[in-house]
Amino acid sequence: MLPFALQHVDLVRADGTRSVIRDANLVVNSQGIIESAGAGAAIPEGYRIIDGTGRFVLPGLINAHAHLFADGRRMPSYLTSETAEAALLAVLHSPVGKLILDRRTRTNVQTQLHSGVTTIRSLGDVRYEVVRARDAISAGKYPGPRLIPAGPLLAVSGGHGAPQIALVSDNPWDARKNVRLNLRKGTTAIKIAATGGVTDARAIGEAGRPQMTVEEMRAICEEAHNAGVLVAAHAQSAEGITRALRAGVDTIEHGASMTQEMIELFLDNPNSLHGTSALVPTITACLPLVTLDPSVTGINRIVRANAELVWEEMLSGISSAVENGISLGFGTDSALTYVTHYGAWREMDYAVRYAGLTPAQVLHSATGANARILGLEQTTGALEPGLEADFVVVRENPLENLRTLEHPVMVSARGQLIENPSVKRFPEVDQILDSL
Repeated sequence: MLPFALQHVDLVRADGTRSVIRDANLVVNSQGIIESAGAGAAIPEGYRIIDGTGRFVLPGLINAHAHLFADGRRMPSYLTSETAEAALLAVLHSPVGKLILDRRTRTNVQTQLHSGVTTIRSLGDVRYEVVRARDAISAGKYPGPRLIPAGPLLAVSGGHGAPQIALVSDNPWDARKNVRLNLRKGTTAIKIAATGGVTDARAIGEAGRPQMTVEEMRAICEEAHNAGVLVAAHAQSAEGITRALRAGVDTIEHGASMTQEMIELFLDNPNSLHGTSALVPTITACLPLVTLDPSVTGINRIVRANAELVWEEMLSGISSAVENGISLGFGTDSALTYVTHYGAWREMDYAVRYAGLTPAQVLHSATGANARILGLEQTTGALEPGLEADFVVVRENPLENLRTLEHPVMVSARGQLIENPSVKRFPEVDQILDSL
């Protein structure tokens, strides 16, 4: 790898403040590690020099809640249809289905990379296609972001995500067995469906309804933590979140209004891997469902009603997290209806406009905060010497205009520089989302 330096750039620290280091140099060595960063940082002889005058550089984005099985256009109804389950699974689990999923996963991870996402945690895969993508990227078969795959999520019979993207169990020992199966296949994250969800709801009120017992979740957490692996829980109600936190879940996905017990468990969770738990909201996945006509989103009245039930709850949870110093992460829920793989900037924009965060707060959530939540703070999440060279170069200061992230000038993942990033966009989807 040829060492290089970006010269005369403005470094956005993304540390929760509005700090910007003006007219700085960012120096990357031949191992893809940041050698130095700052005003007047020395550039060794023989390094390629790239003039970045007028450009802003921020740490690479970390998407802590992604799916990679679809492209973010309107999701076909057959994907969650009970009558089509057997046929769909037969196709997806066939050799042809495997090839389709591998090709789709490669396309989607590269789309996220070209939009500035340099780390992805996938939370609910059809099988182990993201594990295969991670291994292919590591082997140098194609460039890609850092991947943290969960494989199929863990659910109960009839639970959220089952059977399309889940392994099913109905007691603690079988739940523990499914963790072992996923880890054996190479996953480095575990995802559970603690409550019902929106997209596959069969009745009004199903989203947020507890599905997995504390005992089942405790067994999952113990088994995963024994391997040093974090556990994420889909949870969309106070009761469901409380149960998951008691069991030792490390990250709560989506969220809801918080009780005092929930707040205390987020801040001090003796059963979690590192002693605290974090919240990872996903605004982009819900907003279109509650604001657009169902004829546009393609959802039925039951899904729409469930989306409405969890929308305000999620926003309330975000506010409580900020007010109480709870770690707040960043995820998009990519692949769901109107959640494209190039739209991470929209999640940030919505967090500012609908959840009341500042641009500085949301940029930190998507970089340094996510790195700490995922245990990657010694690897990525900041523009600091010794960390891997994950960064995004943009035309404007993202603290002033988050939409500048829509069209990055350059992206670097572990020092592999993409100088003209490009993605396939869906104009019909973008036009709809621009109206929100």
